[in-house]
Amino acid sequence: AIFGAPITVPDAAGSALAAAREIAAELAVKVPELQAGVGVAYGPAVAGNVGAIERFEYTVIGDPVNEGARLSEAAKVDPSRPMASGRAIAAATSEESRFWERLDTITLRGRTDATEVYGPRRA
Repeated sequence: AIFGAPITVPDAAGSALAAAREIAAELAVKVPELQAGVGVAYGPAVAGNVGAIERFEYTVIGDPVNEGARLSEAAKVDPSRPMASGRAIAAATSEESRFWERLDTITLRGRTDATEVYGPRRA
């Protein structure tokens, strides 16, 4: 899912984080056999239509896309708990970021820099 493109969304990071919490919670209840990981990343990316005029496809390209995919892989360890990057948490308003806590700093596959990883606070 993409938040903030092609239409600007107030608190795009917060909206993505809230959606991740809700999706993970609903999947755990409605499809418990599914081991899907949910990852949230934030940052500048290029969004638009690519391909031939007969077959346009809307896509997003950039580092946050890759980081989100890697966070999704890492989140499969506990599919009920999505993972978010520190940048996503920092970009969100406190209305949403207060629901998240720092879990660890990890080096995601294919990256050299470490990523601060957050997960929803446990009840």
